[in-house]
Amino acid sequence: MTVIGQSPGRGRGIFATEDISPGTHIETCPVIVLPAKDRPHIEHTELFNYYFKWKDDSLAICLGNGSLYNHSYDPNARYDKAYESNEIHFVAVRPIQAGEEITINYNGNLHDQTRVWFDT
Repeated sequence: MTVIGQSPGRGRGIFATEDISPGTHIETCPVIVLPAKDRPHIEHTELFNYYFKWKDDSLAICLGNGSLYNHSYDPNARYDKAYESNEIHFVAVRPIQAGEEITINYNGNLHDQTRVWFDT
């Protein structure tokens, strides 16, 4: 359903290999949870750009393709955190055409226009 490819101006990204309907589950990714006290150790590493905020101020490193979905303020997918199973689920929120990049809003809310930490 997806493939890793080059996203112009963004590096790697995740692209649909077939048409995806709204509500379709795209991927489930396990996460490695790190305690909040470990944040200073990753703030000056490349991992800083890839972690997800988790419960109790902890951090989650998403495995699978999860950390390669690029940000958009008009995303075509969302992510749902499953704290009890330490997973993140990626789900289509609108039709995605084959070849289209799959994007999420890094703010965690589809409509949140809060500026992210990098230029978009």
